[in-house]
Amino acid sequence: MLENIERDTLVPRAARSAETRGRDREEVEDDIRPSYQRDRDRIIHCKAFRRLKHKTQVFLAPEGDHYRTRLTHVLEVTQIARTIAKSLRLNEVLTEAIGLGHDLGHSAFGHAGEAALNKLVKGGFDHYRQSVRVVEVLENDGRGLNLTIEVRDGILKHSKGEKGELLRRRPKSRALTLEGDIVRISDIIAYVNHDIDDGIRAGVLTEDDIPKDIRNALGNKGGDRIDRMVRDVIDSTLACDYEQISMSAEVLGALEELRTYMFQNMYLTPTVRGEFVKAQRTLTALFEHVIANPSEFLDLSRDEPVERLAIDFIAGMTDRYAINLYERLFVPRAWV
Repeated sequence: MLENIERDTLVPRAARSAETRGRDREEVEDDIRPSYQRDRDRIIHCKAFRRLKHKTQVFLAPEGDHYRTRLTHVLEVTQIARTIAKSLRLNEVLTEAIGLGHDLGHSAFGHAGEAALNKLVKGGFDHYRQSVRVVEVLENDGRGLNLTIEVRDGILKHSKGEKGELLRRRPKSRALTLEGDIVRISDIIAYVNHDIDDGIRAGVLTEDDIPKDIRNALGNKGGDRIDRMVRDVIDSTLACDYEQISMSAEVLGALEELRTYMFQNMYLTPTVRGEFVKAQRTLTALFEHVIANPSEFLDLSRDEPVERLAIDFIAGMTDRYAINLYERLFVPRAWV
């Protein structure tokens, strides 16, 4: 019945649960949950998802009750993405699954931790590739979650980095589904706005600091900016007849300017970067210690290089786990 509802109500370009490209391992279909709903449920119940509540968004290991964590970021991205998908009559459940899973592989200390691990591992480290590894290999005692191809592809292709395209121009570089591309643009809509809110809370910036031309184009408050961008994605995608998830030149340009402003005036400022350096030293020291003492920390029965196992271990840590382990290993205890 649910698959028939998708068939009858979604637009032709929508991904349909009954037409998934499948999973790595065949499974008997569930009698009440279509394929993408099962993927969403598996992500919510996995251990990596629960650890997101103690992983950094911008401010490291925040003690204030209202700073974002990686988990609240994921929920805000998913909410925005679902609104866009539902309004466009695309597959809301697939969009939700990708949104909830897109940052499962993020390390402790946010992008500071990611940058540290990128220097330590041969071939580099990217949280989006690690997120796919989490769902394909690491979860469920090494069996992975066996998610559909569409969900894994959306997770893999969500990231933009500091200078990447917000909306990819080349069709071959886009996600396999429009739902995957919705999560990609929803990710930045969410983080530039909630990071502004956290920056104001931390005293790093004010709303009035944001350049006036950006505020004129997008709005003076976070809620106004999100509403402007969400409506623009919906209108622009309808205007191009679902050829791609789109944005108007005006709004896309303003969003790119806002992202650049945030990097220059918040993410890369001494106030924030000073703690980033400490975080990177912490993860580097932990990695080197684990490599030197693998049997103490790693499951060496897994047929993979020690470096790979160490990266999986370090990347899976929460902020507080990493800090506590560092203190236990490297900070002298007072004699009692």
